[in-house]
Amino acid sequence: MRRRFRIDWFVNAIVVPLVSVAAGFVVAGIAVAATGADPLAAFTALFQGAVTNRNAFPETLVSTVPYVFLGLGVALGFRAGLFNIGAEGQFYIGALAGVFIGYSIHGLPFFVEVPLALLAGMAGGFAWAAIAGFLKARFGAHEVITTIMLNYVAFLLADWLINNGGPLADKKATAPKTPFIDPAAQLPILLPGSRLHLGLLVALLTVPLVWFLIERTTVGFRIRAVGLNPTAARASGISVGWTLVTVMGISGALAGLAGADEVLGVSHYMPPQFSTGYGFDSIAVALLARSNPWAIVPAAFLFGAMRSGAGFMQLQTQVSSDLISIVQATVIMFVAAPLLVRWLFRLRDVPAAPVQVTEAGGLGGAAPPKETIV
Repeated sequence: MRRRFRIDWFVNAIVVPLVSVAAGFVVAGIAVAATGADPLAAFTALFQGAVTNRNAFPETLVSTVPYVFLGLGVALGFRAGLFNIGAEGQFYIGALAGVFIGYSIHGLPFFVEVPLALLAGMAGGFAWAAIAGFLKARFGAHEVITTIMLNYVAFLLADWLINNGGPLADKKATAPKTPFIDPAAQLPILLPGSRLHLGLLVALLTVPLVWFLIERTTVGFRIRAVGLNPTAARASGISVGWTLVTVMGISGALAGLAGADEVLGVSHYMPPQFSTGYGFDSIAVALLARSNPWAIVPAAFLFGAMRSGAGFMQLQTQVSSDLISIVQATVIMFVAAPLLVRWLFRLRDVPAAPVQVTEAGGLGGAAPPKETIV
């Protein structure tokens, strides 16, 4: 039974995502060929722009960092049965909170200012996402609708705060933006001559912390129980409403941390149009990783590489950088429909062990593997 479980886990966790990514590039290659361009040249330029060009690999890692934070946040929501579409808005709110602390505080050492700004970003994202969690728990409002609406509220709030002489606007700047953050609030550069900053190490450290939260804590047990069966969780004494608010808040805190990290490590200020699409792409990252915190890192790196190399690909081959959207959409389609992947590539399901009734009247057969018990 354990061997069968491991085979099934390998197919679902490794084979299906890899096949999905490969299928995404195949479909994108067909689209490139249909326009009369050379798919091999396009993908070669994409690889060069993401890995081999000067400073390409550090830039890919810079793009990977927010995907790690946001992917972890969305994946955490998935584990509780929640679809957090609002990562982009929570990213905005975290950036607003982080940049405000970053330019308001002066004279403190960086090991004080940086954590304060990052914590402010997390608090902003937590509070913003907890609104959707509360509406879900108290009134049954679907989180997809509320988080989408909160995205637009966050975009307009940022526009009001920064544009047209708003409360956070830099009054001396010719273009609307916030003041630059204090130098002590900037994340230190890890690789001289590049933009790769300390946020990479913070992101990598966050992965085991989220895994530990999900798999080794009481809160994580409640999250998984609610995600598997909220009715059974409620019957066993778990507060489903409290769990929904908590998990949405933590998911938003991770998204807010991504926004604050982007301000402190890359831009050092915030314009009113801060949208980068990271929040929406992170849904694909979490889906590709199958909500596994450890798998978020390679999935985030893949999306960071595609984002980083798309510009060079377009410059070299005149193939639009929107080609990456085709890859992402195809990956989402195949990951979201694993049965389609199994059918297309003739991947067989692993049959479960038969259940037998013993002479004593009990259930025989092998017990379920430890990993499947929640």
